This record gives sequence, structure tokens and C-alpha cells, in this order.
Amino acid sequence: MSGFEVLQPGPLSLLQDAGRLGWQHLGVSPAGPLDMQAAAWANRLLGNPWGTPLLEVALGGLRLHSRVATWLAVCGAELAVEVDGVPQANWSRFAVRAGQQLQLGYARSGQRAYLAVVGGFHGRAQLGSVATQQRDGLGGLHGDGRALQAGDRLGCAAAHLPGVASVPWAYVPDYQARPLLRVITGGDALSFSEDQLQGFFAQPWHLSPQADRMGARLYGAALTVPALGQARQWSQGVSTGAIQVPADGQPIILLADRQTMGGYPLLGWLHPLDLPRLAQCPAHQELRFTAVSLSDAQAELGEFYRFFRG
Repeated sequence: MSGFEVLQPGPLSLLQDAGRLGWQHLGVSPAGPLDMQAAAWANRLLGNPWGTPLLEVALGGLRLHSRVATWLAVCGAELAVEVDGVPQANWSRFAVRAGQQLQLGYARSGQRAYLAVVGGFHGRAQLGSVATQQRDGLGGLHGDGRALQAGDRLGCAAAHLPGVASVPWAYVPDYQARPLLRVITGGDALSFSEDQLQGFFAQPWHLSPQADRMGARLYGAALTVPALGQARQWSQGVSTGAIQVPADGQPIILLADRQTMGGYPLLGWLHPLDLPRLAQCPAHQELRFTAVSLSDAQAELGEFYRFFRG
């Protein structure tokens, strides 16, 4: 098979595409990349359509042996990128030849890097997507939700591009900066007392080490949960970015591998374009939040999709 052999998979490397959409009514979460901006840039550098399958590499440590001449792109976490020991620029595309080795070092800032190849990596689609969802055993290279393992073969086609290219520096995030994340208040926000709602925005929060692809748990001065959170006996549909407040008053921001129903009160939703920044935060990172209007968030998201999806 033409493509790449996995020599070292790193802590967690997952095949992802745009996500498994249209199945949430059956309890199937969408999955897909946690940092859709870095993933979108990696595919765009190679001329791939939106959602072309690529690898999400958590923390780095990936090593591949190439069996094909093609072009790759890496975007996301700041880490060393080398082909046969020769450094390559991050947020850029570069060529590899058959017989060469690609190595991604461990992240110095950020948490996830995205490795794309011209035409995308091959995988076994389930419910219309190859996106890896470990909890439900869906997608991935073998269709069983497994992360990459040493000895796996990543199929792809040979390809040629005219030369190197990089993402303009103004669009490369600074993962060392303290993030200010924007929130669209809504859901059950009016059920929170005014001082509790303002307290959410006024205080610093920190990212819990328990955060994963399902949700980002925060810790800080606990919020007082409104009465409906104690009395409501039914669940409601939830979406990526929803900010739940469970009984302990420590918010949870739902991410790509989230459940599809939930009964905790909702304070609002994280701006979709700030979810990538959250996904790159390490444990114990200080986070602050500010309010944004629904109309402003919709306008910015529309601009993002027009650029990357055409």
C-alpha cells in the first residue's frame, strides 16, 4: 500500500475529518478535529477540500516512514517537524520522498498538531465519516475507533505541488498568550442570578486535568446552580461549545466527542471560533471569558466558512 507506516504513534494520534454529521438524533456525537482552524489551514495549504481526512496528533511524538512521494502540511501546536532530520517549518507544507522519515517532536506550546497529506489519508467510513470516536468505537483507520498504533499503514496517493507555502504569520495563533474566550449567553442563563452570571465573567477559571475530547472541565470559585438544575427531570439536546453547570458549580464546555443530550443548566455557548484556542490549552491554564453577541458570532463564523469552504 502506498502511504506511510507508523513507526511511533505518539500519545494519541487520531484520524479525523469534518465529523460524523446527521446522527445526533441517535446519540452519535460528531467527533472531528478539536482545533478546526489548524485542521482547515493544513488542508488548505495542500489544496484539499474542507474536511479531507488528516491526523490530529496530541502532544506530538509521531514518527512515520514514507512509502510514497507526496506533500504534507503541519499546523497547530508548536513542535519540531523534521524529514530525515532536516527541520521543516510549522504552519507550512513540504515535500517527502519514498524512503524518508517524518518526525514530529513534542509540543512546546499548544496541545494538538494537524498533519495533512495531498488528497487525504484513507480510512474506513462509518455513518459517512472516518472521524475517530474512541468512546463509541467508531471511525479511524480500521473503523473501530482505535488510535494509531505502531505498524499501522496510512494509505494515500502520490502527489506533486509547485513548491513550499506557509500560512501568513498574522493568522498563526500564539498559544503562549493567556486566552480571552468569547461566550454567547443563552439557554438557562436568565435562571442564574445576576451576580452569579457576572461572576462567571469576572473571575479567572482554570482548565482541569480531567479535560478530554468530550469536554473541558473548569475549576474556580463555584457558581450557584439555579433551582431548575436541581428540579428538572428531563434532558435536552446539547451542541458543541455548550457550557454546562453541574451541581458542583464548576462549568464544563462540551467538545467534539460530547454526548448529544444533557440535563445540566446551560449558561451559554463558547464562540465556535474560540473552541480551537481552548483545545490548545494545557491543564491548569488560566482562562477568562467575555460576552459576545449571537449576531457578531454568526457573522465571524460565516466569514470563516466562506474562506475555507468557498
